[in-house]
Amino acid sequence: MVEQTAGERGRNLRSKEELKALAEAGAAELGWDASADEVIGWVARNFGTEATAVACSMADAVLPALVADQLPGVDVLFLDTGYHFPETYQTRNAVAENLRVTIVDVTPRQTVAEQDAAEGKDLFARDPGRCCALRKVEPLSRSLAGYELWFTGVRRDESPTRTNTPLVTWDEKNGLVKVNPVAAWSFDQLVQYSEDNLLPVNPLLAQGFPSIGCAPCTRPVAPGEDPRAGRWSGTDKTECGLHT
Repeated sequence: MVEQTAGERGRNLRSKEELKALAEAGAAELGWDASADEVIGWVARNFGTEATAVACSMADAVLPALVADQLPGVDVLFLDTGYHFPETYQTRNAVAENLRVTIVDVTPRQTVAEQDAAEGKDLFARDPGRCCALRKVEPLSRSLAGYELWFTGVRRDESPTRTNTPLVTWDEKNGLVKVNPVAAWSFDQLVQYSEDNLLPVNPLLAQGFPSIGCAPCTRPVAPGEDPRAGRWSGTDKTECGLHT
């Protein structure tokens, strides 16, 4: 799919000052433990579908499904890094076919081959931070420029670095409102909701991958391990940079 700027979509985005004020008002109204439906309802009243995007790693379809219930047709941004597991692409296709959403494939400026030529082969093994910056952070930031608000599936139980994740916040780095409606959910709640609603799910979740990233940098985790212990295992890296 072709990425478009806000101007090409015909959107007149509100100023950063207006959006920041809305984020602060939303955080005050919803507090720490509002339900996912209440959080998404606040977004529907204050933003609507056109100015809103959902970031989805395609580990599951819970977040797109929840948002689409109140914002049908919402854009779902899939970061196609070129390094995903086949199961992740299969899940992406199932989401596109079965949910009332619009999948937007967000791609890096360079293909994997072009990056290998410019940076050297297997940059992910030598400098995973730079690889993530090129293949995730920059493409997402470029795509988010066309929206006022983005939803993420970040949960507080995923890792110590995410314990204090708010429901609504101002994303200074990207200049828009950031909403985490399932922040208070547990992994078990996520799985149960998916099963109850017959949603598409990445088969890797049942194979010891509670957190799924790019194939070269993700391993299954052992029982009792931190859910994100399988990401960049053997390095001191814990986040790709999208949420820091």
